[in-house]
Amino acid sequence: MRRPQLQQLAGLLLMLFAASLLPVLLLSLSDHETRSVAWASFAALTAAAGLALWWPERHGIQRLRARDGFIVVALFWVLLSLLSAVPFYVLLDLTLDEALFEAVSGFTTTGATVLSGLDRMPISILYYRNQLQWLGGIGMIVSAVAILPMIGVGGMQLLRAEASGPMKDDKLTPRIGKTAQHLWGIYAGLTGLCALAYLAAGMSPFDAVCHAMSTLSTGGFSTHDASFAYFHSDAIESIAVIFMLLGSVPFTLHYMALHQRSITPYRKHGETIAFLVVVIVAVALTAALVTGYDHLGGFEAWRAAAFAVVTVITSTGYMDEDFTQWPNVLPTFLFYISCIGGCAGSTAGGIKVIRFVVLARNCALQIERLVHPTLVRPLKHDERILPDKVTDAVWGFFALYVLVFALLMTLGMIGGLDQVSAFGATATTLNNLGPGLGTTSLSFATVAPWLKVLYSFAMLLGRLEFFTLLVLLHPAFWRS
Repeated sequence: MRRPQLQQLAGLLLMLFAASLLPVLLLSLSDHETRSVAWASFAALTAAAGLALWWPERHGIQRLRARDGFIVVALFWVLLSLLSAVPFYVLLDLTLDEALFEAVSGFTTTGATVLSGLDRMPISILYYRNQLQWLGGIGMIVSAVAILPMIGVGGMQLLRAEASGPMKDDKLTPRIGKTAQHLWGIYAGLTGLCALAYLAAGMSPFDAVCHAMSTLSTGGFSTHDASFAYFHSDAIESIAVIFMLLGSVPFTLHYMALHQRSITPYRKHGETIAFLVVVIVAVALTAALVTGYDHLGGFEAWRAAAFAVVTVITSTGYMDEDFTQWPNVLPTFLFYISCIGGCAGSTAGGIKVIRFVVLARNCALQIERLVHPTLVRPLKHDERILPDKVTDAVWGFFALYVLVFALLMTLGMIGGLDQVSAFGATATTLNNLGPGLGTTSLSFATVAPWLKVLYSFAMLLGRLEFFTLLVLLHPAFWRS
């Protein structure tokens, strides 16, 4: 990739990030915080650095190639994660590893934290944490793609590298810039609806906005240490469940349903149907197993089960009941379904339902071929024939996921975590979930500093689905 191109895009993204700090600064000023000067200085320095990078190369616009998209996406997720750690390091007096972990957790919509005492924390910091998740949910890169075409930069490669799952060749409009704008508008609109619903259910305006941002982004940051247990409201929990599910469905479907004014796109989308079936089965199983534990029974068991399953499988990570302390196999079961995650093209983490669907159909096809050796039948999904390279990519992803999971869990135990805690920490960071198990169930504050850095990298791997980062380490990538 040409240096002027990289420099120009870096400058643009830094200026966009600086602009996103304006609401944080206004909140700080409205609350008469002493941190207002620090926020203003950080925003000004970021904008100045961006302008300094962009201005000399503002006329040297080149068309991006496909391989350039990987470089830009990987590099700027890393750079913006590092940059967003600065306020945590300066304003909260965290260590470097803690600030990095908190920032990456927010930007990747993981929701794991090293902080406590949220109820006493300045509102500017609380809002900043949730805004990081909101920006990370739709993807800072996708947000930029909606703007870059306006100044003559084609962004198809950026969106292609950012998109998750094997089915990423669909376009909503002939120009990818328009596509990104539609997705951005739907994302913002659903966030607004969620905030209004929370407000009507009894949340304060500040809590409603912050939780709406972390709900649609399936991020899980809260403004209270007790998370959703703070509100003690069935209505608020029901709203959260609805919008977490909406955030875990491909946003292309939301666009098509809105454009067609019909729910047909949802009904005809195999991955979404499979996702909802998994959710319903998991809720029923969890409710059956949790009935009789503590005060849970009847409606309460179903309520707790529905909230726990949805918050886990969508990789949001809100807490109401502490499901990590539930009996039987429930904590482990819930972490297993977090590996499934939501749909491709959504804000959810995990492996993605589409990959499980492809593998299940491929396994069924292989068994059928054992019975009928001469059978010639292509693998299909939603009436489309899947090429062999898609199936190969899915198998490759699974193999890499298992290998990385085993390596991270082993390193966690070397770093002093017990087996349960190491399993939970690995699952929650790779799947961008939030709460862990054992000593990491509520906070990662006690984790060794080098492990926090390692898990920060794991969160980035999970968010970018491994290959976007790891392809840069392959020598062939740089020789092509």
